[in-house]
Amino acid sequence: MVSRRNFTIAGLSILAASGLGSKAVAFDRLAADLIEGTDQFALAVDAYVYGYPLVTMEMTRRVVTNVVEPVGTKAPMGQLIKLREYPNAKFRDVTAPNADTLYTTAFFDVGEEPWVVSLPAMGDRYALFPFLDGWTTVFQVPGKRTTGTGAQKYAITGPGWEGELPEGVVQYKSPTSMVWLLGRIYCTGTPEDYKAVHALQDEVKLVPLSAYGKEWKPPKGKVDPAIDTKTAVRDQVNRMDAVEYFTLLSELLKTNPPSQADMPTVERFADIGIVPGNAFDKSRFDPSFVKRVPQVAFDRIMLHYKRSDGDMKDVNGWGFTTKTGIYGTDYLQRALVTAIGLGANRPQDAVYPVSTQYEGEMIKRAYDGSEKYVLKFDKGMLPPVGGFWSLTMYDEHYFFVDNPINRYSISERQDLKTNADGSVDLLIQNESPGKDKESNWLPAPKGKFVLMMRLYWPNESDPSLLDGTWSIPPVQKAS
Repeated sequence: MVSRRNFTIAGLSILAASGLGSKAVAFDRLAADLIEGTDQFALAVDAYVYGYPLVTMEMTRRVVTNVVEPVGTKAPMGQLIKLREYPNAKFRDVTAPNADTLYTTAFFDVGEEPWVVSLPAMGDRYALFPFLDGWTTVFQVPGKRTTGTGAQKYAITGPGWEGELPEGVVQYKSPTSMVWLLGRIYCTGTPEDYKAVHALQDEVKLVPLSAYGKEWKPPKGKVDPAIDTKTAVRDQVNRMDAVEYFTLLSELLKTNPPSQADMPTVERFADIGIVPGNAFDKSRFDPSFVKRVPQVAFDRIMLHYKRSDGDMKDVNGWGFTTKTGIYGTDYLQRALVTAIGLGANRPQDAVYPVSTQYEGEMIKRAYDGSEKYVLKFDKGMLPPVGGFWSLTMYDEHYFFVDNPINRYSISERQDLKTNADGSVDLLIQNESPGKDKESNWLPAPKGKFVLMMRLYWPNESDPSLLDGTWSIPPVQKAS
């Protein structure tokens, strides 16, 4: 979870409410104004889309690490951020916050030497610690699903590193110098469980290899006053002109190289002055494209939501994607997920369906707290997951909703009551359904609202969300 001034990590949380119809009109208008036969313009748009994740990650890293010491959602390079509690309804720093996992995160650079991450034994507690490279690819993800819950030690090594590692330390090779650790530990939110998870967070260690096994105190961070920590990262990236953008991209390519699979695409960019390992040669770039390329390229990224073949699914009013975390050469999908859900997990670890409306009489209607709704799971058909599932309530701006029982999400930890036929009803409404039914109540605001499911470790066997053998049921108006 990162400051709202940066991005949302809660998953693809603004997916269903992104208003992309107007984007399509804007793109078509821009495209109509362009000379379609201009090869260099098309090449520049491709290069912008290709580099969007790397540029966005760098700008996020700058903002998140621009502090002297860890505080809140920020920490210097190579130091851990430990979020200690869930936000309440007054919290406005993060869109789509969660009330299920506490984050332990860090940015670090493995270009000079490896860094060692030590994870404590988790008992039976669900946790995952994905590592993202500079291109937003989840290149490794230790955790309960993949490596179990015992104590573990990993050395994250950079491109081309060779050397010996201490006994018991497993090597994870990062394709890039930039690495982002995005650890999540499940927590019920009770005072007792907060205390237990805090103890686990304090046992997570991050040190350079040269300091492994020694007493090491991280140096204080350096604050760069030139870094804009108030403007949203996406806005900072989008306001760059093409020369500024490609200059930064070329610099980042020196330490965050393209993959071998990328080379046929990247080699084409030499015609507009982008050659990995070299500074941007703006003399090869048409100056008349400086402003238009970013505009058209970003619209193209956002249009991928509407025009992709199956990347974004709509099932029973729930929108989600299962193409996250690993992208290969699908550069548009990678850029789209960067734009609307930076830090997304692999689908085997988490899927985040979002619903903004229900099937009304003849047409779909937005959820409104003046009505009562129910999400019914038939007997034996609760979400099939190996980690946990939850349903979170947000207002129309993706913030938690103030309510008399301080409940922002609902899951099996509420000791849900079943109906006589074995089904389970989640009651979604503004007013209490009565004390005898409050265990199944997800409080709603009086006005518009949005629902998000969190499905951690979706089953990979029948039934499964991943292959369509299990589907989230539709939300319906209560009769």
